Amino acid sequence: MTKPPETFGQPDIVRLSDEDATTELVERAVTGLWDVVNELTRLRRTTRQNYRVTIFGSARIKPGSLAYESVKQLASELTEMGCDIKSGGGPGLMRAANEGAATADPKGLHRSVGIRVALPFEQEINPFVEKVYEHRTFFSRLHHFMIISDAFVIVPGGIGTLLEMSIAWQLLQVRKLYNTPLILVGKMWRGLVDWARDSMLVEGSELASPVDLSIPRCVDTVEETVNLLRESRAAWLATQAGEAEPHA
Repeated sequence: MTKPPETFGQPDIVRLSDEDATTELVERAVTGLWDVVNELTRLRRTTRQNYRVTIFGSARIKPGSLAYESVKQLASELTEMGCDIKSGGGPGLMRAANEGAATADPKGLHRSVGIRVALPFEQEINPFVEKVYEHRTFFSRLHHFMIISDAFVIVPGGIGTLLEMSIAWQLLQVRKLYNTPLILVGKMWRGLVDWARDSMLVEGSELASPVDLSIPRCVDTVEETVNLLRESRAAWLATQAGEAEPHA
């Protein structure tokens, strides 16, 4: 019989030379960290002052364009209403959102927020961000947006904007988010929802429920967007004031 090797010190060590055991330990530890993060992100302030609107949109749209000026106007009106504005903190329509907020309330502390992610083609943070958060991964950045936002407004954008819209939609579908408006502005998003309705609600091979396709509210104008958010903010304010019980 082969004599087992003597072990000194801690008896349950995992040697780095044992790749399978090392991988299992790391996976178990990472999963445990996720559990801790998920628990901590359940915490919320009892009350806070401002309703928080996240605006997702393209980094490619130039200042002076119709889309840029419309998003700037939208963010300005929402800030004057009493909302904080969150964006990705970069150029394009993210800049428009932060510019609108900063212009409406130049002295407001942290009213115009940017939540960024490290990219190999690093983009400078736009000059209208008053408070910035930096993330190393899209995963943690998207999670941050989901837990701090009272409403999502999706303006014209590309694949990144599509990802941001989709995760909000999916979390609302499975009721991991409640009473959080998802507003899609512009015909490109209306066309996407129409495609989803035509493709996913085929009788006999349904891929979604009709109620799932009613989650995003499609609008065409800044005025429609502001009106929807004014209604949502009023309900939120009632909850903050204790006039309604918050949802679990």
